[in-house]
Amino acid sequence: MALSYEALEEIRKLLESEAPAEERCANVRKNFPGLSLTRCEASDMSFETPIFETPEFCVYLIDTSEHCVRITGDPAAASGLVVAQKR
Repeated sequence: MALSYEALEEIRKLLESEAPAEERCANVRKNFPGLSLTRCEASDMSFETPIFETPEFCVYLIDTSEHCVRITGDPAAASGLVVAQKR
């Protein structure tokens, strides 16, 4: 599933809402049903560069088109997200 820049902006808005963190991630899943979403701690992703950040999250794109999952900066290659919560 490729992501457009418009979709990334919609995801950003969902993650910046006033709802609890779990509900914000659930809303992303609801609005983008074909998109994989994995949550983790920001420290788990300390060697990667996020595609964008919100006050509470760092967001990374993943590409699962090959044998191994990898972080990508290319929304057209993205098949999922890693949403890393800041502490």
